[in-house]
Amino acid sequence: MGIIAWIVLGLIAGALAKAVYPGHQGGGIFATIGLGILGALVGGYLGQMVLGTSAGASAGALTLPSIAFAVLGAMVLLFLWGLLTRASA
Repeated sequence: MGIIAWIVLGLIAGALAKAVYPGHQGGGIFATIGLGILGALVGGYLGQMVLGTSAGASAGALTLPSIAFAVLGAMVLLFLWGLLTRASA
C-alpha cells in the first residue's frame, strides 16, 4: 500500500504545485508524479529541519500536512528547475 500512497501523494502534490506556481511547466503525468514525490521528500526534509516536525516525512500518509509539505517542496523544485533551465538557455 505504501508505493500506491506515494504515487497518489505525488500526483496530488505535483498537480497542485503546477497549478499554483506561476508560468508554464512542461511534462506529462509521470513528470507531475515524479515532481510531487520528490517534492514530498524535499518538503519533509525542510519541514523537519525548519519546524522540527515530521508531518511532511511520514511515509506516504495522505494527510493535509503531508500534502502541504509536498506541495511546498514541489514548488521549491519547480523554482530550482526554472533557475537551471533559464541559466542554460
